[in-house]
Amino acid sequence: MNQGRMIRILLQTTIPAVDDGWSIRRYSILRDYLASLENARGEPLFAVTARDREPDARGHDPLLCGLADSAFDEIWLFAADNGSGLSGEECAGITAFRQRGGGILATRDHQDAGSSICSLGGVGAAHYFHTRNQDPDASRHCVDDTETGTISWPNYHSGRNGDYQRIIPVEPVHDLLRRPDSPAELIEFFPAHPHEGGVGAPEGETGARIIAMGKSRMTNRSFNLIVAFEEGEGLEGNRLGRALADSSFHHFADYNWDTNSGCPSFVSEPMGDGMKRNPRALADIQAYVRNAAMWLAGEGSR
Repeated sequence: MNQGRMIRILLQTTIPAVDDGWSIRRYSILRDYLASLENARGEPLFAVTARDREPDARGHDPLLCGLADSAFDEIWLFAADNGSGLSGEECAGITAFRQRGGGILATRDHQDAGSSICSLGGVGAAHYFHTRNQDPDASRHCVDDTETGTISWPNYHSGRNGDYQRIIPVEPVHDLLRRPDSPAELIEFFPAHPHEGGVGAPEGETGARIIAMGKSRMTNRSFNLIVAFEEGEGLEGNRLGRALADSSFHHFADYNWDTNSGCPSFVSEPMGDGMKRNPRALADIQAYVRNAAMWLAGEGSR
């Protein structure tokens, strides 16, 4: 990363543009926040592109297939598909992007939502679904959120949309969770969601570890929120970029930062107002977003 150059971020969904769904327009607050951040000289830190999946006549998104040859430094992937989102060629393109040093944040939701990301190299294996790449801990193959009967496991209930959850940093505390300007000097709160997905550190990935956990408001059971993959060396001696596996794209969605933004019509759960009542909660997730954007760009961006 050249000093003084803006970090190029691609905010990308795994679904085509749809009005009544979790398309990229549901992440406009995140997009605008990243684009507003500046360095000490008052210069923009990030150049942000936000788009939905745009398959061609062959059923593949050309940008994602050729991502390794693009100018992007990192991709934030919001997987809202039903399992048939990313094609194999697109997953290969995103994997190649990380193999040339690109950073990846991959996030999904409950049950099998977003399971097309399973094929992503490294970070895909950190996501556990209902029918694909199940959690190796069979005791977790059970319903946590019992309020929404149409959604099965994994579906950890961290709170209502619009509320916040208190996160549990895993020792040693990762730099991603530090916030020097807060009372605790740590990020304490994340947006809540009634049915978060499952993530974990894949076996054999020595550079991956769980850095934050949540706790279910239904069962009081803890669950993993974030898995961080450090920079490493690939099999061919190339530098693997950093990556993050996040349990739910609702940590970043407009509706979970500000319920006035609205949501798709199929969202039926009652909403909360904790994010509105506690300004620190919004400041915490924004601090995490900034930390993640800098961290994913790699050491050269410091």
